[in-house]
Amino acid sequence: MLSLAEIDLLSRGGSIALLLLWSILLLRYNRTALVARAAIAMNITIIAYVLSWRLWLVAPFSIATLLVDGLSVMAPALFWLFAQIWFTDARQIGWRRWALVGGFAVLPITQIALIIGMGHFSTICWLAVRIGMFAFGLAGMWTAWRGRDNDLVEPRRRFRKGVIWAIGAFVIWVSAIEVPVFGGRWTIDIKAITEIAIVAVTFVVSIGLYGFVHPQLFAEPAKGPACAPPSPSPGTSPLATQLGAHMAHQRPYRAEGLTIAALAAQLGEQEYRLRRLINGELGFRNFTAFLNNYRLDEVRGALADPAQREVPILTIALDAGFGSLGPFNRAFREAEGMTPSAWRARALANSEID
Repeated sequence: MLSLAEIDLLSRGGSIALLLLWSILLLRYNRTALVARAAIAMNITIIAYVLSWRLWLVAPFSIATLLVDGLSVMAPALFWLFAQIWFTDARQIGWRRWALVGGFAVLPITQIALIIGMGHFSTICWLAVRIGMFAFGLAGMWTAWRGRDNDLVEPRRRFRKGVIWAIGAFVIWVSAIEVPVFGGRWTIDIKAITEIAIVAVTFVVSIGLYGFVHPQLFAEPAKGPACAPPSPSPGTSPLATQLGAHMAHQRPYRAEGLTIAALAAQLGEQEYRLRRLINGELGFRNFTAFLNNYRLDEVRGALADPAQREVPILTIALDAGFGSLGPFNRAFREAEGMTPSAWRARALANSEID
């Protein structure tokens, strides 16, 4: 019968193999997608965690051990970043996300520098790292939870309800259980049980991912500025025609907090059919992007109107359905590649020339 130590080694090997397989598949099929690159980076940090304890046993406080351990504590931050990109269909990371992850990375780098340069281990720095790991794990789970109803990619929507919680729960478990103990005070049995949990979670994630034959699961979001709301064509389904007319005449997108369930009720249609329509026929990956397409089209019209030259941009954004200036500015910049004020100045200048 295998000992717990032998099971531990097998679990580590299995976890690394599954994580490498997932990364290879992402490289092969989705290498250009930002979310795929984030997933690969997350996998590398998890592999570092799997290896770090063995390195501590073989060569404690060696440069290699410290570097791998420093990389391993970044796993929760990369998990959060992966969730942010995947579940919001972000086309770029943005400076705020970079600042959070980069700021957290300063902590393990500082710890490594103190140990190598001065032979000093900082307990304060170590506690800050563990608190940060716990916070990033919770934030990643919250990201997966809060936008679940707006997700129009059905395989991803099912995935986020289950497997992402398994990843997040494990990240929090590792972060919490390492706070009261460190280094030599860890027992082999506790680490072995943790590694068995790693391979179990990795196996579940792998089954969930490899079982989806769906090109949109890790597809790259559409690039370029948002287009005008789709207009009916000869091949348009009756439901799409009804939806387009409702959005154009009733303008339900102006209501802040509109849900897909509420829109389906307005149309007298079943929610799942509306989800399939907006995703499959109209090509939107989440409901917020669908609404913002109409909101931005109305905003562009108002900004280009000389009669509304003196109307504040915030007023125009709020009237179109944006809840606040921050989300509006981000959506507008992502769509047009410039600020609303710069876009307005250019549009008004062009109208004067015409």
